[in-house]
Amino acid sequence: MKIIKDNISIAELKEIAKEEFGDVIKAVVDVEQEIMAVGGELHADEEVLLMDNKGSLRENTWGINLYLEKSGDDFIEFDSMVNIKPAFGNRSRGVENEEIREKIKKIVKKIVPHP
Repeated sequence: MKIIKDNISIAELKEIAKEEFGDVIKAVVDVEQEIMAVGGELHADEEVLLMDNKGSLRENTWGINLYLEKSGDDFIEFDSMVNIKPAFGNRSRGVENEEIREKIKKIVKKIVPHP
């Protein structure tokens, strides 16, 4: 697993994805620190990595899937068990708050330049 705060290319992500799921990679984004963890088998593993190594807080971490062969709105999927956070107003595997979804998109676009 790897924590990314600057840039990573699609090619680098494809190399990491080969080890797990092929053309999709799981990621957890910390919307407060604007960092992302990738390369875990489970979103929960990536979330713990961010918490342990970067002091991320549960309310700021959101699980996504990146479809490396797709672009636009199809590049990011908001679906993860770590997103179920009733105490923070999110009761589904998705990201229900539009503002948080937009922030995640902005962070991913900055870290992973993609079409």
